[in-house]
Amino acid sequence: MKRIKLLLIGSAVMLMSVSLFAQPKPWVVPANFKSMKNPIAQSDASAKTGTALFTKNCAACHGKAGLGDGVKARTLKDFPGDFSKAVFQSLSDGDIFYRTKTGRGDMPKYDGKLADDDIWNVVNYLRTLKKL
Repeated sequence: MKRIKLLLIGSAVMLMSVSLFAQPKPWVVPANFKSMKNPIAQSDASAKTGTALFTKNCAACHGKAGLGDGVKARTLKDFPGDFSKAVFQSLSDGDIFYRTKTGRGDMPKYDGKLADDDIWNVVNYLRTLKKL
């Protein structure tokens, strides 16, 4: 009986580990979006607007500082990502715009919910989250 309990506990821990560290499938972004330039200049005003939009629409999953630790994050199938990491910051602005606009899986689509300029302001805010 003790052996069965240990086996069950071990299996549960292993499943939790796999789900916590599972990586989502690659997100293919069309070339025309990858090369898209942000039409909203990076500025304090844009970052402030982006911060407000991020807080209202994104922080529940992505966390207040974009670390992927929002209150809803643990209910998601895939880790929502850490926006401060180099792997995210190396994405083009167009990549981030496309992902936000179209969504995928747990990530809702913001096309029709946020204006394109608002999405670009969020992109500008996300650029302020990079680790120094």
